[in-house]
Amino acid sequence: MSHGVNPMVPFPLPGTQLVHVGRQPIFDATGDVVAYELLFRGSMDAIEAGRRDTYATSQVIVNAFTEFGIDEVVGDRTCFINMTREFLTGELTLPFGPDHVVLEVLETVDVDDEVIAGVSALVAQGYRIALDDFVWGSGAERLLPLASFVKLDLLQGDLSHLDEIVTACRQYPDIKIVAEGLETGEQLALSNRYGFELRQGYVLSRPQVLTAASLTPSKLRRLELIGALSAADADIEKILTIIAGDPALTMRVLRASNSAAVGATSRVSSVRQAVVMLGLAHIRQWAMLMVVDDVAEATEVQMADALTRARLCENVASAFGAKSDAAFMAGLITAVAQMIGLSPAAIAHQLPLDIEISAALERGTGALGQVLRVVNAYERGDLSEVAAAYAGEDLSGTVMAAMRWSTMAVAATQAAAA
Repeated sequence: MSHGVNPMVPFPLPGTQLVHVGRQPIFDATGDVVAYELLFRGSMDAIEAGRRDTYATSQVIVNAFTEFGIDEVVGDRTCFINMTREFLTGELTLPFGPDHVVLEVLETVDVDDEVIAGVSALVAQGYRIALDDFVWGSGAERLLPLASFVKLDLLQGDLSHLDEIVTACRQYPDIKIVAEGLETGEQLALSNRYGFELRQGYVLSRPQVLTAASLTPSKLRRLELIGALSAADADIEKILTIIAGDPALTMRVLRASNSAAVGATSRVSSVRQAVVMLGLAHIRQWAMLMVVDDVAEATEVQMADALTRARLCENVASAFGAKSDAAFMAGLITAVAQMIGLSPAAIAHQLPLDIEISAALERGTGALGQVLRVVNAYERGDLSEVAAAYAGEDLSGTVMAAMRWSTMAVAATQAAAA
């Protein structure tokens, strides 16, 4: 299991939620896994998707790209994601680029002129299209010139016209056929006989549900962020304040900036750098999807504790020759890790962190490692270690200042909600 994805977490800790995403492998003719279809799952033990609507698609996107991190879910393989009409026509914007992603046009989508225009625009942007549960005569054949994949259901589909459908698909040499719904050896043999390039089904592998604990951003912060992002003259400082003041939003922005689909390649050492890298347009898209996927907020106490730790790391950074903004981020990440029951190292693997921050979180090295050690020692009550590390100085005043700052930050949030 990859870092940060823990299928054994039975219950969310206070102020956190369990998030889930299903994935089912897609194999090539030699038996190698070449892609995963990402599926909506509402719980760890969900066998079937349960729903395939806009909410389901939004939750799959948010969970896969910002909770787990897409690299954690599919690695360097391609992911297939079900798309509803709203995404295909541009009514809802896709917050990721075309690399390593295939957009599946669900069989429930009415393929009219608006859908064809929307899909044509997506293909022009570099997205690849798959036609799910393809049936000749349903109208989906109008999308064949735009498709890269056609999925044929060999379990529940009408196989009486299979020859004609395959012949029609083969008129487009760039189309690969995915045989899905494979549950028997006979269906697998049928795939071999027709030379289908890709295969998917229970006879090869059942879907797996990935589960992780996640700190839940407050509904207020999401709405506040959308409001700030939607302003005609978006105030970058206000946006930074909103994001930096909510640990969960910070984590999601960082994960989004590291998403392979967004195309980020640099390493970041501050929230500001992550925001600039991701861009306001992408952050706006993520925030809107998060509203679709909205759930309860973290407790005030947890929020204050996390911000106190981050602020304390920031305030002591100069004594160790560390950068204050990097120290704030390192402190915040360790606090979030504790909230969701993961190690700082596990979270570090998911984020596009500066090498110095990664080293501190994973191995405790460097100036930032010293900052974290002295803060950890203070929280344990080991004052002798604090005195030795902090040149004999008393940290109590610095701690009180950090607590006052975090209390004010949380109070400001509550006042805005009133």
